[in-house]
Amino acid sequence: MSEKQRLMRKVQACTFALVEANLYLDSHPTCRNGLEYFERHKAEYDKAVREYEEKFGPLTAKASNSSKRWEWVTTPFPWERGES
Repeated sequence: MSEKQRLMRKVQACTFALVEANLYLDSHPTCRNGLEYFERHKAEYDKAVREYEEKFGPLTAKASNSSKRWEWVTTPFPWERGES
């Protein structure tokens, strides 16, 4: 598995954990363990996204932050296969 694939899977796993925690917290909004779980996975998600974007470009159009060139269309989209 390439580094790009590994990082994308990490982002996806963290996203899944956040969605599940979100659903749980919708019905248990004061659960301390649920809140801690959400915060821990949010930090992991932020780290994984930052690492992916530093190495392979933006994951979303809103993450394109260059004033010289619209990065979103100059790098392969996250869902495109390949090692680049």
